Amino acid sequence: MSAWTPESEPVSTGGATVTLVEGSSFCICTPSGDLTGVGPMGVFFRDTRILSRWDLTVDGEQPEPLAVMTPDPYRAVFLGRLLRRSGRTDSNILIERERRVGNGIREDLRIRNPGAEASACTVVLAVQADFADLFEVKDCRVVARGHWQVQANGERLNLDHNWRGSRRGTVVEAVGAEITGGTDMNQSVGTIRYDVVIPARGEWSTSLLARPRVDGVDVEASFPLDRPVTDSLPAVRLQRWEESTPIATSGHDGLEAVLRRSQKDLGALRIFAADDPTVAAVAAGAPWFMALFGRDSLLTAYMAMPVDRSLALGTLRTLARHQGRDVNPLTEEEPGRILHEVRLGVDSGLSLGGGSTYYGTADATPLFVVLLGELSRWGAEPAQIKELLPYADRALEWIEKYGDRDGDGFVEYQRATDRGLRNQGWKDSWDGITFADGHPAEPPIALCEVQGYAYEAFRTRAFLAEDLGDDRTARKWFDRADSLKRAFNERFWLPERGWYALALDRDKRPVDSCASNMGHCLWSGIVDEDKAASVAEILVSPSMFTGWGVRTLSSEMGAYDPVSYHNGSVWPHDNALVVAGLMRYGFVEEATKVAEALLEAAQAVGGRLPELFCGFDRDEYPDPVPYPTSCSPQAWASAAPVYLVRTLLRFDPWLSRGRLWVDPVLPTAYTPLRVEGVGLGERRVSLEVTAEGTVLDGLPPDIEVVTTQYRPQDGSASA
Repeated sequence: MSAWTPESEPVSTGGATVTLVEGSSFCICTPSGDLTGVGPMGVFFRDTRILSRWDLTVDGEQPEPLAVMTPDPYRAVFLGRLLRRSGRTDSNILIERERRVGNGIREDLRIRNPGAEASACTVVLAVQADFADLFEVKDCRVVARGHWQVQANGERLNLDHNWRGSRRGTVVEAVGAEITGGTDMNQSVGTIRYDVVIPARGEWSTSLLARPRVDGVDVEASFPLDRPVTDSLPAVRLQRWEESTPIATSGHDGLEAVLRRSQKDLGALRIFAADDPTVAAVAAGAPWFMALFGRDSLLTAYMAMPVDRSLALGTLRTLARHQGRDVNPLTEEEPGRILHEVRLGVDSGLSLGGGSTYYGTADATPLFVVLLGELSRWGAEPAQIKELLPYADRALEWIEKYGDRDGDGFVEYQRATDRGLRNQGWKDSWDGITFADGHPAEPPIALCEVQGYAYEAFRTRAFLAEDLGDDRTARKWFDRADSLKRAFNERFWLPERGWYALALDRDKRPVDSCASNMGHCLWSGIVDEDKAASVAEILVSPSMFTGWGVRTLSSEMGAYDPVSYHNGSVWPHDNALVVAGLMRYGFVEEATKVAEALLEAAQAVGGRLPELFCGFDRDEYPDPVPYPTSCSPQAWASAAPVYLVRTLLRFDPWLSRGRLWVDPVLPTAYTPLRVEGVGLGERRVSLEVTAEGTVLDGLPPDIEVVTTQYRPQDGSASA
């Protein structure tokens, strides 16, 4: 996952930063809570940095950080001290900053004086807003432009910016403060000052609110100063999410902590439709991808199905609303195509050919159909499936008309202009698709995993047709899937290597790198049974398996680099799909090996899996090595532990066929395990796995439980 416009990675936020996130808003700051005005730090709203500087000093000194706590994804408490020298003893002034991120920020400031005499302090907050676009900040190319205006108006500081007809602003409310404004290098600056006396063994406190202004209108605050923070919309949403999503209780504290962290992060990464707050999709990840991404949101919703089925419905409805209608080379929109990303910043819009939506991805369109089928299997209302079926049919039309550029039966991609992504699969960095000797493949490129997604999309549409009694349509798409599978195994299989080609290049030559993508082919079921064992063996071989997970690229390949974005790193979502693919073909030992490794990695990094980490061998370094620009929290990484546990439980519902396959292969260390509140149809189901067996409570009475390793590959209702 990467922003499409420039072919570059996100800039590192640095090792000592704190990221807070709520919906599409986020904050990156130092461990003291400051925004320094340097690098990528700031508060962001709708892809615009509405605060670039927010520095606190007490008597001209910066407090020394003591601790930072993040009890919620959108909330942090920063504790610092200022050393006082008074008489014969030293005492500390303690500074506590509690920050909440939503539409802007609310900061509750408390200063405590444990000393025996009163302390006089001057508290100053320096505020600046450059209103830079997210892409500018990410790529470290912020340029001052447009017109700034700063005004002190009583207890409010107004920061405004005009450029190319777009008016952005930030309003800071600071009750009881002395506020001044000015200009510095043509950018808005302001100072908020309090002269206070803190009683002996007493404290002083105040609250500040900074919220965005769009086209002269103040955006409604998420945490108003006149209402309890517990009544705020972000707090209420997160509380409802935690109360309505499943709870895992386990004999293994580490696994339970990982699952709870995943659950909380997924809740925080939800973004809600402005015109219908009941429709929620998932932003791709913080800090740089707090926006709707087709591929990321679809796969996250798929993997998070046990946590909340409504994420899948909201994601599908949101993407359907933006489904391509016209042919536009600048945005790469095509009829039926599912978008790659949506951006709201001014500069982003210009980069997107004057619009806010970019469509340059090859895999989101088939994955849209795949997710719709999974939603149906988990018991969505038939009316919801029928509502979305026309969009699925348009997606299939795109696959056959626009996705298959040359009529050879495979889905290829090639960007329409030099402003689009060069690579348009999930490994979308400029060097993400290379031959074994290391040189990049030239487009048009047909990726192996995208053929698998298309295969599963065809089969999904056939199953949906069968559910509706439309046998003719079902036969059409089953035949189309069978044809693609035959062609795929003929053209992509490399018998001399024992693995599938990563892709076909513009000359239809197999791109012969050994990569993790073929694990996605196992996940989709496009792999021939007689080739699956070889694929499984290679995926867990020393050149691919690090001990923490499967590398994106074999260490024996020419482009391999353990500290690369896509050529040797380890991605949790990639591994979750690999595990599911291995399990689908019956390779339980291999699947369990990778799943345990990744869950252990999650525990080693504090419970939250990052977007990716470096591909060093586990016996080389005792802990996973962080990747410098990795997003955290990140949507499909947050969903990965949920999907790993589901896969180990071999929990596979197909409610429209009246079946639920359950046959756990949980490692002994992770039992007993009880999961309560999994939504199936209109019911909430509890599952308990112990050494004695598996118990299910709350199942619909017409559902038969089948204890085989996986539902039959042909989708039949009989085991």
